[in-house]
Amino acid sequence: MIRGTIALIGSGELSGTMVETHKKLLTGIKPEEKVLFLDTPAGFQENVDLIAHRAVDFFERQVLQRMEVASFKEADTLPDADTEHTYQLLGEAGFVLLGPGSPTYAVRQLKKTPVPALLSAMVARGGCLVVASAAALTAGTHTLPVYEIYKVGEPLHWVEGLNILGNTGLKLVVIPHWNNAEGGNHDTRFCYMGEKRFRTLEEQLPAGTTILGIDEHTACIIDFTSSRAYVAGIGRVTIRRSGTEQVFNRGEELNFKQLTGNFEADDQKTGPEIAIEPSSDDAISRDSAFWSRMHGIEKAFQRALDQNDPAAMITRLLEADGLLWQAQLDLENPEFISQGREIFREMIVLAGTGINQAVEMPRRFELLVKGLVELREQCRREKRWSEADQIRTLLQNAGVSVEDTREGPRWSF
Repeated sequence: MIRGTIALIGSGELSGTMVETHKKLLTGIKPEEKVLFLDTPAGFQENVDLIAHRAVDFFERQVLQRMEVASFKEADTLPDADTEHTYQLLGEAGFVLLGPGSPTYAVRQLKKTPVPALLSAMVARGGCLVVASAAALTAGTHTLPVYEIYKVGEPLHWVEGLNILGNTGLKLVVIPHWNNAEGGNHDTRFCYMGEKRFRTLEEQLPAGTTILGIDEHTACIIDFTSSRAYVAGIGRVTIRRSGTEQVFNRGEELNFKQLTGNFEADDQKTGPEIAIEPSSDDAISRDSAFWSRMHGIEKAFQRALDQNDPAAMITRLLEADGLLWQAQLDLENPEFISQGREIFREMIVLAGTGINQAVEMPRRFELLVKGLVELREQCRREKRWSEADQIRTLLQNAGVSVEDTREGPRWSF
């Protein structure tokens, strides 16, 4: 009998919106059991140790729980002693968190190791496994290669998942970032795929496959003791099968029949019986405040760019830099900070382009003035006084003063 819990989080696992959820998940952990962060999904990144440190710091400061790092960055290069140490840690764990990184990298590193079995065994004996963001994609039968498709442009396809859920009897495909809206002017729902591409991807799955879509800053908590699940966080959970959907809101429960796509079990759907701590609302407000300020700076920067005002552009850049630094100090959602940095970098590029244009315009204006002064002088030599006076008037209206001397005309702004 499986006695533990699996929490599938759409995003924001290290943000204020998930603090109370983590606290609830930790209530059943025994004092002697370890609380771990497994760094494999981000093992290829240069900043993997910083990501792990952020997770440990977040749990100690926000969740008030000591956490250790179980490091398993790359299966082929990890020394045998370190490998055995990680296996031992996982064997003693009661709570393991996997989060940001690459889902396909995580699958490649873990698929042929004992790690998936160790995680399943932990859940079976009553522990809690939290798979979030990139890691959530690996938990089911199939894994979506997000970066390969969205960033690299590979054809639409799936790769085999770790299927930890399958080891517990649940045959699902998990899609985090279900309601993503980062694209702005293009559809990035369904984990950056958009509706059109995701429908094509659905057709590639075996007939009748159940998809579990999880909104950002939202968790689907699966309790194997009761064979039920509930929705925590700020968004919704969607069960999708054969083109039909069933949606569950924050606090609502669903049973395992619904998790496997049996929509006839709708009468089992209940209201918000799971208590949601009010502190998560404060975190939502902080997240909203961050984006409100970031987008406000972006709009003000664009106005300065349109008005060719380099000083105002620099002011907006400094404001954005300060906001991002403060967000980092406040342990803001790392995904938000990453997205904010993308906006910041784009502003820097646009600022460089705008300033270059601002420098180039006087040069072009100077060439135009020189040409008009020479044309006026030619009119004077040919005694076309009326045309010469008209050119002089045009120059004066543009703020250019022309003085006739023995050496020739002189002009200045």
